[in-house]
Amino acid sequence: MLIARGRCIQGWLSCAALLWAVSGAATAAKAGPATCLGDCDGDSKVAINELVLLVNIELGSSQASACASFECEGPAVTPISCFMEALNNALSGCPPPTVTTAGIVFNGEGNRLHAYQPAPGFPKQTVIPSAADAPGGVGRDLNAQICFTRGPQGQVRFIGGEDTNQGPVHSSAGWGLFELTGTAVGQFQFQEIGKMIPTYQQTADEAENYGCGFLSDGRLLTTDVGNQANGPGNGQLIIWFPPLDTGAEYTSTGVFPTTPVKYCKLDIAIGTAQQIAIDGQDRIYVGSSRSNGAGDGAGVYRYTGPFPTDDTPAGGCDGTDDTGAPMATHVTKELFIPNDGNIPTPAGVVIKPDGNFYVSSVLNGVIAEYDSDGHFVRKVLQPSGPGLPIATGSPLGIGLASDGTIYYADIGLVIGPGGIGPGNNTGGVWRLRFVDDQPQPPERMDSGLDFPDGIGVLELPLSTP
Repeated sequence: MLIARGRCIQGWLSCAALLWAVSGAATAAKAGPATCLGDCDGDSKVAINELVLLVNIELGSSQASACASFECEGPAVTPISCFMEALNNALSGCPPPTVTTAGIVFNGEGNRLHAYQPAPGFPKQTVIPSAADAPGGVGRDLNAQICFTRGPQGQVRFIGGEDTNQGPVHSSAGWGLFELTGTAVGQFQFQEIGKMIPTYQQTADEAENYGCGFLSDGRLLTTDVGNQANGPGNGQLIIWFPPLDTGAEYTSTGVFPTTPVKYCKLDIAIGTAQQIAIDGQDRIYVGSSRSNGAGDGAGVYRYTGPFPTDDTPAGGCDGTDDTGAPMATHVTKELFIPNDGNIPTPAGVVIKPDGNFYVSSVLNGVIAEYDSDGHFVRKVLQPSGPGLPIATGSPLGIGLASDGTIYYADIGLVIGPGGIGPGNNTGGVWRLRFVDDQPQPPERMDSGLDFPDGIGVLELPLSTP
């Protein structure tokens, strides 16, 4: 067989035989999950000139960098098997890209908790039905941010807003601690093993629990919204002290703690308190969607420890609020990301592995990125035009998977007779993926939802806090 001017004179199968003979010249590298092996120019096709280039790469007459997609490795991989895959792609066409997305997405909607597999078709399971859907103590009313953790024997557990049969005096509004069994959508089952109910500031609205997060030692942080749109900003930030699994008892009027979990309030003056994020130094970040009316504007606030270790003065909880609940009077709070015009109504907050932040703004439909010092970097989600409803949704709660995918709860804002608010079944769940760090058009995972507000992303195995 002769090689002349980059062509195999006796045909492509002979070229393949040559590749086998010169296998010692092969270069080992990695192929990305969406690569069509042999597609050197990225047009989703493998042409004859590209096969010629592959042969020359294996002969050493061309650099491997000339065709980044011709990369493979592994104990069972040989140059001939790589080339035969490229040849098959030339004859049959490139396979469609395989989308692999980390995690299982959880969302509270209509007092139900749904789980989604982020794969084609987005398979869905209603893990926890609402109390109305499944009365008699079977269902629970779930909402807000979902935060996963581990039990002492490695059990998967999560925190969620739980206000089953909430009455006018908020008697059962709080946070539920749940144990989750199963590892895939369609298999999950739950058991409520704890319930936390604090005192609330006086508001014109029913108590709305929202944010959650865990410090590295297992202490739990939560927020409740306070006055939602009008009146003094009196949302709360609360720290809870383990053990959290002190039991929950279902009654005809709600779910209540068997033994109260101890807590200490860190702040009672947050303007529409929203999502919580916690960094590697155990600093707490809270989204505040509006001014509190007492000098603090909308933005993302940072709280820096040391934080109380129990509900006593000796543990750092040295005061009480107007409801008589324990409260720390010396907490370091600073405006970390101000309302800069990009995010007029900050709500969701997550932290990237590189230390940057994503912040959602529900009113203008934006998710913006900020650097580790709180400076604006870019918008990764923004509507194509003004006005409500927004075609790409009104992002409230957001979640971040390990592969960089953002998931967001679209609360479905519309303009109605009473002003701006969630419409009837106008909400949805979306994902926003990145290619080469560039955001792609968002994909709708579910629609027609009623007040979807929070996101949680479960990735196994979880680390123990």
